[in-house]
Amino acid sequence: MVFKIFQKLTKPTKTDNPNETKTPPNPLPTSKPHPKNPAPPAAATSFESLGLMEDILRAVKAEGYTAPTPIQEKSIPPVLAGKDLLGCAQTGTGKTAAFALPILHRLTTQPSRGRAVRALVLAPTRELALQIADSFKTYGKNLPLKSAVVFGGVGIEPQISTLKRGVDILVATPGRLLDLMDRGAVSFQGLSILVLDEADRMLDMGFIHDIKRILKVLPQNRQNLLFSATIPKEVQGLIDSILRQPIKVQVAPVSSTSEQVEQRVYLVGRADKRQLLLHILESENVTRALVFTRTKHNANKLEKFLNDSGIEAAAIHGNKSQGARQRALEGFRSGKVKILVASDLAARGIDIDAISHVINFEMPNEPETYVHRIGRTGRAEASGIALSFCDLEEQKYLAHVEKITRKRIPVVTDHPFTAGANAPIPPKPPRGAFHSSRKPHHRNARNSERSPRPANQGSSRPSTRR
Repeated sequence: MVFKIFQKLTKPTKTDNPNETKTPPNPLPTSKPHPKNPAPPAAATSFESLGLMEDILRAVKAEGYTAPTPIQEKSIPPVLAGKDLLGCAQTGTGKTAAFALPILHRLTTQPSRGRAVRALVLAPTRELALQIADSFKTYGKNLPLKSAVVFGGVGIEPQISTLKRGVDILVATPGRLLDLMDRGAVSFQGLSILVLDEADRMLDMGFIHDIKRILKVLPQNRQNLLFSATIPKEVQGLIDSILRQPIKVQVAPVSSTSEQVEQRVYLVGRADKRQLLLHILESENVTRALVFTRTKHNANKLEKFLNDSGIEAAAIHGNKSQGARQRALEGFRSGKVKILVASDLAARGIDIDAISHVINFEMPNEPETYVHRIGRTGRAEASGIALSFCDLEEQKYLAHVEKITRKRIPVVTDHPFTAGANAPIPPKPPRGAFHSSRKPHHRNARNSERSPRPANQGSSRPSTRR
């Protein structure tokens, strides 16, 4: 009934552009409200009209938001009504609040069942889990609900102690949750709501078996919510097995990119990418940039190169300790660190305001990953810039991105490294090559990136350039 009334109220806005968000997408509590949050159009839905309780509305208002984003507008009523839901929306559209707000409302209005967990949210990475937990605390600060977050990479005993004291809402990564389950530290007897967030990435990361183990111990009679930026065909079977007659909400086409992000691609030789990055950082108004590499090793090397070049940078990836990752994020959020170099796994869940540039130092080999990457800029009503460095081998990845997004990305032809754009990729030395009688001249010669290149191969810097 609530959903039918909602449909009647919002019928005039049915043709709204799904790529246009009317409000910021619910940042962390440490983030400042959008400085210019205009009043919504007369036909737009307000948070008050969605049926949320006053204590939640006061918390939302305190964060500076006056109107829901499209994913929130379409998701909150059916979740309040107890329906299963499949939400598909690109990153930065406010998915967290789309399930956090109605979950807080429902748990507050339902009787508590002792100290057992009542709502479980599964997330693929530590960063995303922390941000979801922060959102629950922010929006539920006026409510008598307890929430907690558990993830690997830190001591498990403090998490066990927290669970023993009782929590209503538990946000967890699958691996650590299984550890806690094996120790008998968590009970799901009172569970009524399950959320799978960033489900596509969770399955891509190999959590399918962990999720199945967790599902086996959960009560069958529960509400299920699944949110994801993309819905790959390979995981549709799992989705069908979890959700029961779900309400489907999609506010943007699968694998679409935001119109607020200006996209450009630089065809460049692999050997020239570092110098191109320095050129862009010097010539463009880059205030805060997220730079992506495909591997943890390359993220470390690029971090060192930037710092050696006098540019404050930090790297974040799965091999970093939780403390190091948090320090890198805080430095980036505060502005002390200008460049954050990240692998795709670690960057999942980064929700930081005012990222001016996303730079694909290495093109992703999955087109959906490209969408996730560039979605870190151009959030809310702000604009952003996404730059991609594409060497000869990566041009096939560029073609896949353009095919899935149905957009041609403009190619920059006037940068100083165009001459090496089609330089062949240097072959990797055979394994054991340096164990021959010829010893390397330098201890770092085994590093293929530092080995000398043939004259004029891949070099494109004009002699007139400084």
